[in-house]
Amino acid sequence: MQEPVFYLGPFQGITDMHYRRLFAAYFGGVVKMFTPFFTGIDTNHSKSLRKPELDPGLNDRSVTVPQLLSRNAGEMVRFAGQCYEMGFHEVNWNLGCPFPRVASKRRGSGLLPFPDEIDQILNDYFSKCDINLSIKCRLGLSSDAEFDELVPVFNRYPLSELIVHARTGIQMYKGTVNLKKMKASVQLIRHPLIYNGDIFDHESFENCTSELPEISVFMLGRGVLSDPFLATDLIGINTNCDRSEKLKTFLTELLHSRLSSGSHEATALGRMKELWSYLRWSFDDPVVVWRLIRKVKKTGEYHEAVRRIFDETWFVGQGYARSMEEKVF
Repeated sequence: MQEPVFYLGPFQGITDMHYRRLFAAYFGGVVKMFTPFFTGIDTNHSKSLRKPELDPGLNDRSVTVPQLLSRNAGEMVRFAGQCYEMGFHEVNWNLGCPFPRVASKRRGSGLLPFPDEIDQILNDYFSKCDINLSIKCRLGLSSDAEFDELVPVFNRYPLSELIVHARTGIQMYKGTVNLKKMKASVQLIRHPLIYNGDIFDHESFENCTSELPEISVFMLGRGVLSDPFLATDLIGINTNCDRSEKLKTFLTELLHSRLSSGSHEATALGRMKELWSYLRWSFDDPVVVWRLIRKVKKTGEYHEAVRRIFDETWFVGQGYARSMEEKVF
């Protein structure tokens, strides 16, 4: 197997510009970072793209990939063109979002049962635009058999990459990933293939690589939110630091960055709590961690909760697999 390469997956409300910038500075180990999805790109000068989330001065354009949630080729072309003007060289089409409010509108994974529509969108996009387009998708919406109809469509177009979360949309994040289906599909896909799904620790990564030896690029999601040292650990980079202290400093600076950019206190704290809903699993007592953090409403309360977490519990890392075994509260 080649040396593994890791991407940072997108999470709405968590992996914003502030998180990505500070993650790169404090932890690293990833070569690409995907933005949470944009939508509603209705004009050639959409205001939604003129905010800090894609500000060229605040984002490393060599590693940041803007993502779009859409079922409209015209919108995709506008999005790609605006991103290119700002110095980005690749955009990503979200065909993986599993949430019912998205899928019910035939967007995200909700579009996967309609290969003819995807074919037409891709045909329209590449007939009008030559900016690199990658796709992040699932094996289907309700059945992995849908992927058999999608692969020939994907193969007809010059996609830069195909990132596959090895579940169906209706699974959300439950059940197990379908490595068997991924393995059967590897030889059929003509594009660089990136695997995504349930890489939480050394054991789950080794299981994945043993089943899929042809794949060397992986997207990390919940595992890296739980343990931001995960990518460097899996690569084998010796961080040689006090991990608890480094993590605490990162979290302090992350909240400060969000507040100083003008975020409302409630919004900034809400995003921090979303992160802690994953991060808690890498502490030795996630119940205590969550009880301390989930009810904070003011910045001072938050800082006191974080102080107690690091004083009273231990950061042990690589913990998200525990959430699959224990009741999530």
